[in-house]
Amino acid sequence: MIVGVALGEAAPVVVAVRDGAATWPVARAVARSAERACVAVDLGGVRTAPVAAVRVGGPCPEALRPVVGSGVATIVRGGHSVTGRPLAPLDTEAVRRFAATCGLTDFAVTATGSPMLTDHELAVAAIIAAEVPEARITLSYEFGHPGLREREAEAIRNAALGPEAGRIADEVARELPGVPAYFARSGSGLVAAHYFRRYPLACDLGAAASLARGRPVLGEEVSDGVAAAYGASLGQPEAQVERIVQARGRAELDRVLQDARDEALARVVSAGAAPGSARIEETTVNPLSYLPDGLYRVRVTAGGLPWAG
Repeated sequence: MIVGVALGEAAPVVVAVRDGAATWPVARAVARSAERACVAVDLGGVRTAPVAAVRVGGPCPEALRPVVGSGVATIVRGGHSVTGRPLAPLDTEAVRRFAATCGLTDFAVTATGSPMLTDHELAVAAIIAAEVPEARITLSYEFGHPGLREREAEAIRNAALGPEAGRIADEVARELPGVPAYFARSGSGLVAAHYFRRYPLACDLGAAASLARGRPVLGEEVSDGVAAAYGASLGQPEAQVERIVQARGRAELDRVLQDARDEALARVVSAGAAPGSARIEETTVNPLSYLPDGLYRVRVTAGGLPWAG
């Protein structure tokens, strides 16, 4: 038996799913005997934490600085071009000063050129971790978008959602002790609770996506909560990798594509798939025609079966 759970402003809605058939309401004792719980939640209205944002790149007008709301931000020297060419040495001392004095623990790091070369984001993360051992750090390259401001906005939002995602995951674990918990992604699929804690942005619209899956099956006679709970139960672990890669010739492109596929398989296992079940579901390769030859935007989606499945 799988339980689907829809979280919202009202009490959680729980459905039990056996062989595709849903029943509700579900007694607590029954829910706690489930082989796994699939949770649907939208994060749009949850409390967000103040974020310390570090942008690695050149100076910019005030209007184009990182947008952090009640948080703080800095821009330090460094970064790479979209082809991986160094633009400037990383100002490690500026990063160290900011980390030590900002007074926050949720960090978002964005470097120019990081979808191609991650070195400066990783170096900044290492400095922050040394200065603030309890820091939670989001790196923008993990979101893959070539545009700096788009990547930066997603990294900042992911960092801001982290503490509340942790609270939600803790609440589910207390209510369903010993039951493996998965959270519905915004598009399709599920991720394990520890992945949800680290990448809550992947589940930002989890309830909306689950409702879109569950409603056509259950019809209009059930509430949105019941339909979303059922829709969540239909998912399986899924993860994506998006990168900008450079390849001169077919052989080199095949090699970098294999690297991206290997990374996607590793990520879906981290997202809760049983290792032997991990598989590549989709690979898209688009040349970036407005940039130098040999640059491609690669997106790989991997899926698998849950550990408890």
